[in-house]
Amino acid sequence: MRVLIAFDKFKDALSAAEACAVAATTLRTQYSDWHLDLCPLTDGGEGFGETLTTAAHGEIRTPLVTGPRGQPVKARLGFITANNIPTAIDRHLAVENKPNVINAPLAIVDLSSASGLALLSPHERDPWQTSTNGTGELVRLAAEAGAGMILLGVGGSATNDLGLGALAALGFKFYDGAGADLGVPTPARWSQIQRIDRSGAKKIPPIFIACDVTNPLLGPRGATTTFGPQKGLRAVDIAGLEAQATRLAALLCTTCEQPLTLAHTPGAGAAGGIAFGLMVAYGAKLVPGYDLVSDWLNLPSRIHAADLILTGEGRFDLTSLDGKGPGSLVNAARRLGKPVHVFAGSLGLPPDGELHAITPTDLPLAVALPRTAELLANAIARARLDQLPPR
Repeated sequence: MRVLIAFDKFKDALSAAEACAVAATTLRTQYSDWHLDLCPLTDGGEGFGETLTTAAHGEIRTPLVTGPRGQPVKARLGFITANNIPTAIDRHLAVENKPNVINAPLAIVDLSSASGLALLSPHERDPWQTSTNGTGELVRLAAEAGAGMILLGVGGSATNDLGLGALAALGFKFYDGAGADLGVPTPARWSQIQRIDRSGAKKIPPIFIACDVTNPLLGPRGATTTFGPQKGLRAVDIAGLEAQATRLAALLCTTCEQPLTLAHTPGAGAAGGIAFGLMVAYGAKLVPGYDLVSDWLNLPSRIHAADLILTGEGRFDLTSLDGKGPGSLVNAARRLGKPVHVFAGSLGLPPDGELHAITPTDLPLAVALPRTAELLANAIARARLDQLPPR
């Protein structure tokens, strides 16, 4: 029996690699003769840089940068030599045929490691006070190290700053009406910003943003309204932050001589609008996150070779089936008629023979989270995975 084990993270509990390891240990105990293929998944958030860099035998550096609320954090920055970049992703990272781009290393920037929500305790989460400044520092470090391209994963952000904090780290200046430099432009200071100066902007190589979010920057499906509350934004503050985001988006477009219609681009609202900010300032390109990761990890052939597939994440629901890693994997496996079992902390779909909620209904979340590894192992052990349906 050949088993593909491809979990995404269990938020606040297990990384994707840890979840895969738990599943593998459990299966080896029960089925010692099974061949296990471990393939941690990533959606562009936590673990994005580590997963892709490790898979391509790259180097992971851990520079100290500015965290989402100004605190120092040790972030992750991956470098992959040109000859180790998977050829299957060429269609995603199309650039002009310039030697300094093609032959130079690819840098992988993990926003969540510098500006991620997981870096803050619940009482610290407030989009008015958070910034992508540290992510911009990682981009700057990648450029200074000679990267020919930058791949940025933007999942799991703590921010709603249009990427202005990142732009500040890249040399953009933000001034009030009296001409004073406002420093890092957190949304709490946006009302003071009257002018943006890009004359000192750093040059960076082509930048690609891995993103499966299709939300625009503004409006009822925009960054502030859709994702702000998940990051600590109070309902009473949504309209105020949306109004300021609208004004700053227009000011940035005017400064960079770009059309405000970029705000309508599907995905412009990713990670609190950093996708928009980098598109306007640096011509960043959005690439489909799951498709890129799938090609990078050679998932299609690994699915085809498997007799059984195990996947899962913290919560699995209808949104998981709409472009997210485990959901996309399930869809791909079912198209090939492969048995696939999903194990999740909680389900937004009715459990059945292939969908398993690992957390007992009477177990509080605060108690369940520290026990996630145990609960996952128990659920896999109970699933009787040796009883495959006829193919």
